[in-house]
Amino acid sequence: MTVTTPATPETALTREQAEFRRLVARELAQRSDRGSAAASLAAVAAAVRTLLGDRWAATQAADARRKGGRRVHYLSMEFLMGRALDNALDALGLRDEVRAALGQGAPALDAVRGHEPDAALGNGGLGRLAACFLDAFAALELPSFGYGLRYEHGMFAQAIHDGRQVELPDPWLEHGNPWELVRPEQRYEVGFGGMVSHAGGLCRWEPAELVLAQACDFIVPGHGTDHVSTLRQWRAQAARPIDFAAFCRGAHEASAQHKQEADALNWVLYPDDSTPQGRRLRLRQEFFLVSASLQDMLARDQREHPGDMTGFGCRNAVHLNDTHPALAPAELMRLLLDEHGLGWDSAWRVTTAATSYTNHTLMPEALETWPVAMLEELLPRHLEILYEINRRFLADIRARFPGDEALVQRVSLIDEGHEGHERRARMASLAILASHKVNGVSALHSELMVQTIFADYARLWPERFLNVTNGVTPRRWLAQANRGLAGWLDEQIGSGWRTDLSHLQQLHALAGQKRLGTAAAKIKLANKRALAARIAQDTGVQVDPTSLFDVQIKRIHEYKRQLLNVLHVIARWQAIVADPDADWVPRTVIFAGKAASAYHAAKLTIQLIHDVARVVNSDPRVGDRLKVVFLPNYGVSLAEAIIPAADLSEQISTAGTEASGTGNMKFALNGALTIGTWDGANIEMAQAIGEDRLFIFGLRADAVARMKQLGYDPRLYVEENPQLRAVVDAIADGTFSPAEPERYRSLVQTLLQRDPYLLMADFADYVRTQQRVDALYRDPAAWHAMALHNVAGMGHFSVDRTIREYVEHVWGRAPGQ
Repeated sequence: MTVTTPATPETALTREQAEFRRLVARELAQRSDRGSAAASLAAVAAAVRTLLGDRWAATQAADARRKGGRRVHYLSMEFLMGRALDNALDALGLRDEVRAALGQGAPALDAVRGHEPDAALGNGGLGRLAACFLDAFAALELPSFGYGLRYEHGMFAQAIHDGRQVELPDPWLEHGNPWELVRPEQRYEVGFGGMVSHAGGLCRWEPAELVLAQACDFIVPGHGTDHVSTLRQWRAQAARPIDFAAFCRGAHEASAQHKQEADALNWVLYPDDSTPQGRRLRLRQEFFLVSASLQDMLARDQREHPGDMTGFGCRNAVHLNDTHPALAPAELMRLLLDEHGLGWDSAWRVTTAATSYTNHTLMPEALETWPVAMLEELLPRHLEILYEINRRFLADIRARFPGDEALVQRVSLIDEGHEGHERRARMASLAILASHKVNGVSALHSELMVQTIFADYARLWPERFLNVTNGVTPRRWLAQANRGLAGWLDEQIGSGWRTDLSHLQQLHALAGQKRLGTAAAKIKLANKRALAARIAQDTGVQVDPTSLFDVQIKRIHEYKRQLLNVLHVIARWQAIVADPDADWVPRTVIFAGKAASAYHAAKLTIQLIHDVARVVNSDPRVGDRLKVVFLPNYGVSLAEAIIPAADLSEQISTAGTEASGTGNMKFALNGALTIGTWDGANIEMAQAIGEDRLFIFGLRADAVARMKQLGYDPRLYVEENPQLRAVVDAIADGTFSPAEPERYRSLVQTLLQRDPYLLMADFADYVRTQQRVDALYRDPAAWHAMALHNVAGMGHFSVDRTIREYVEHVWGRAPGQ
């Protein structure tokens, strides 16, 4: 399979410009509110959608005619797309046409852009990575589909009340989705429950419930090409109307119960799984995704290659983004066995040829498992298939390793639930067993993956495991998010970096020139002023744009160690109060991120951030030398405002816990310096940029493992470090929660008794490294030169490179080809 980056003919652009103006005029003529931002957004989006629809049709026709290669199908529970308008206009070359198309008196483009909600189809890095992949699929002209669910409310909209996170529905579809193309002809039945019949050697699943999966397409344009990629989202609909007899008897709610259960599949991303009902809904969502998607893939393949089902795996790659779609191999086996009549061995060859799997975590507790009893209730045929896969697999293991029953228990697809625990099916084990390739997402992660959580499987099949380091799209995360820097780069090194990020290397030779550093600093200051205005608007806190903007924005989780950042803030506040006349570098510490609704410790961290901010920001002894802000409802659009303004990027997870990270890449690409642990992609960034150009601190993964193995006592670090003791005491004694002194008791107890993510062990080095940050920031010329070297070193971290590696090592050829 080859991927290219052709240029778009100027004549095509000219025709599209004329058609764009005509379509916008037609849409506006039908609106009574034609002078509003809403009308302008609807008109421009409708016009762009029509143009992209033409490209979509041409792309599908070209893909169907292609000879050789494989079509990639990327299954993910998340696609964090962000706003689509800017990306579409840039890809089509129509950004400058908007004013002419809308006419005099129309709202400014920024107002139109601001009226578009973020598509609430994802949460964090997993979903944003999937969205970047779609961008690269299109730019590289890769035959592909992304498959996800059309969530009506996303994860949740985050509000802050009295410092506490409050979860609200995210009404992103309140005014419709102008980018959506409904495909009424593309719908499939998805079953749940029921029974399995065995007659005449044939198996037939007879579901008790059927749900219709309706396809809704989100078209992602390629930059520098007419090719587009498709995110096909599934919307659930009840397969039968209301129970009319029950309705007539007055049982109104019961008559439509099945409709509500179908609707619930699209309500939210990641329903709270702390309850049995939440876990059941999540399993139903995951199966709904994989069943509809696989039926769609098989139907398309059979239209193009009628009757040749055994070649499906050679023509199609089915990629699992984490364990959420890991039921796909079981469903593909069912479809091949029961619906298309293949024998077991043939079906298994097709399944393993097609399937590949990306792992995104080293934490065993994050690897999904499902109760066998729940699978038996909802997916009885699939449980039979899992049992048969496992029977054959374990027979092979016993033949290869006779007498090693401990190995058999460790690798079995079924955790037998000893000592009173329920039997559970291991989804990561199924994904590995059914995949011809399994990859991690950074060099360290991939190394630790085969040494720890998947060591047994790597021993069985070492050739299956590989690394493909993540990347980000420079189109959204530099060209669109930071137009000032992007334009300046065009002037200095040309525009080739937009499609080949390795061109940024040219900046290394220029980084030491003071005039260029000054020019880049002006762009950064303009971005910081814009963010300062946003902070004042959203939080009421006034911050100094010339202060060092210290940023940590990501999912709130204990392993990401936002709490370590807070401990440093408290230490800094205490030091300023103790010596207010010292030469303090003014600093604004910016947080953003959501905590899962049932994650008490993460939500408590958010509350502590707000309590510390209230005390620090109102302390007259501190003034503008230290400010703390938390920007609510973190999402792609907010990230696009924050990242270009950041001076310092906090990437401080405990070494060995972060699979890769992509926020670290986005910050460095926009000229922020990184303070971080030797973890995830930080390592490869340091190797590309120069380790002395990042602020690396803390224990490394091997030291973390040794410390935990020998026995770690966090209290010793507190007792030996007066600064750390003062910080912990301030949290414990109610300094930041005087009305409720015991508010953070559980948090402090965790730090002192267990500290599973080693904050106490890393605190002293973190504080020392922050002092090095201050020292460099006092020298503006040196800081800005370092920032340019960071930008220059980011060429390897383009998502285009990532996808090329997937094509070469994972998707390019099926096993045996």
